[in-house]
Amino acid sequence: MDQSSSAVPAPEAAAPAVTQTPHPQVSSSDRVPVLAWVIAAVFVAVELAVSDRYGFLQDELYFIVAGRHLAFGYVDQPPLAPLLTRITDVFGVSPTPIRIVPALAGGAVVVMAARFAALFGAGRFGRVLAALTTACAPVVFALAHLGITESPDLLAWTVVLLCVTTALLRRQPRWWLGAGAAAGAGLEDNNVMLLLLIGLLLGLVCSGQRSVLRTRWPWLGAGLAAVLWAPNVFWQATHRWPQLAMASALHQANSTGSEYIGGLPTQLLYAGLLVVPMVIAGFVRLWQAPDLRFLAVTGTLLVIYVAVWVPGKAYYSEGTCAAVLAAGSVAAERWIARARRPRLRRAIVVAAPVLSMAISLLTVLPVVPVADLHDIPGQDKVTTADTVGWPQLTRAVAAQDAALVRAGQPPTAIFTGNYGEAGTLDVLGPPTTCRPCSPATTPSGCGDLGRPPTARCWRSTRSAGCGRTSRAAACWPPTTPPTTCRTGSPTCRSGSAPARRPAGASYGRA
Repeated sequence: MDQSSSAVPAPEAAAPAVTQTPHPQVSSSDRVPVLAWVIAAVFVAVELAVSDRYGFLQDELYFIVAGRHLAFGYVDQPPLAPLLTRITDVFGVSPTPIRIVPALAGGAVVVMAARFAALFGAGRFGRVLAALTTACAPVVFALAHLGITESPDLLAWTVVLLCVTTALLRRQPRWWLGAGAAAGAGLEDNNVMLLLLIGLLLGLVCSGQRSVLRTRWPWLGAGLAAVLWAPNVFWQATHRWPQLAMASALHQANSTGSEYIGGLPTQLLYAGLLVVPMVIAGFVRLWQAPDLRFLAVTGTLLVIYVAVWVPGKAYYSEGTCAAVLAAGSVAAERWIARARRPRLRRAIVVAAPVLSMAISLLTVLPVVPVADLHDIPGQDKVTTADTVGWPQLTRAVAAQDAALVRAGQPPTAIFTGNYGEAGTLDVLGPPTTCRPCSPATTPSGCGDLGRPPTARCWRSTRSAGCGRTSRAAACWPPTTPPTTCRTGSPTCRSGSAPARRPAGASYGRA
């Protein structure tokens, strides 16, 4: 990130007779203002209010299926996300239950942004501004909308950074244990947590905080994280480390030329189009403050890693969002205090995140009527196109099954185009629907969750996402699906394979 140009405007020239407004009085307390809690509560309420306007994301469907086959690990992720869907499954199979935890996680991150600002020396306005900018950041309200690995990951990263910062700035070493617990939970959700831990270690080594590594507390926290992570590590070791193959597949799928060009700008824009100056100011402040430089090193290394290795996954650095925006809020508060017209500057910094949210809202959250989706430019396919049409697909497949039954040729297996289609048939399909299997090219472990009940499909080992574990995968090579099962059981018909989600205006919930 270019640190040569600061986003904080120079103080306005003042006549000698005019007395500059002093810096705001900073409270010695780290208390989060009531208004910040209100912002977090509104954030959660909005997320839950729109949680069921469209439908499931394909990853959510897969996690629901995986949650019905609980294990200490899966081909493509650790066990926490499927476990959460299994717990919320008691409230029924609909988008809202599995999105309760993500919404609450997002609200917690909003509150912790205010706490970061307090640790960084902000007054009441700076703390509230940190909560507001975090709640309005597109990356935060988008990830808090979906029951996928990224929402617990966002929370875990924020907790780790907050605990480490509190331990260092407030000389309270027991907070390292909280960081270790959060890191262990984060590792059980997403192995990307390793990036944060490595970045933190390098940040401590390369800053004035390296002396803390000579104490026992960071290592006790690391030991606690290792204990919590151990079950998944054991599973990975006994299944030939499929996550390594998965990481390589993600790199290859998210490293196009256009993604390299847009990787770094996208990371900045995820905080909000009009908030980019505050993000840059936050990084500048973290670099300038010796006691906060470890966060600057950590954040910079993560941004560089994402931009170089997986630019197509720009949100992988989202866990630093709350800390960076909090630092930017401190810089903004001090910029306001230097002005002859502080009310104008205060209005600018408050309006920036709100307007940024308004710009992104229609393309990220499901607020547009389904019939009008194609009229909105720049739609994010993850939160829109990939969350509509699943009930129609299920009905289309069921109709084809019924037609085959009437013809005296009932299908014994269904070959789907991707794991989302397999997941929706498993989750939303009628009990009589055959067990679907997903193509071997899909980077997911759905094919490892069991083979179709009456047919043994060909096993493919050509993919990082299927057939990597000790159990046989129920996948077919996508180019040459078999017409008969190798074991001589009834014909494996792919009569449902042509079914795809309807196009255009027919999208929508049942």
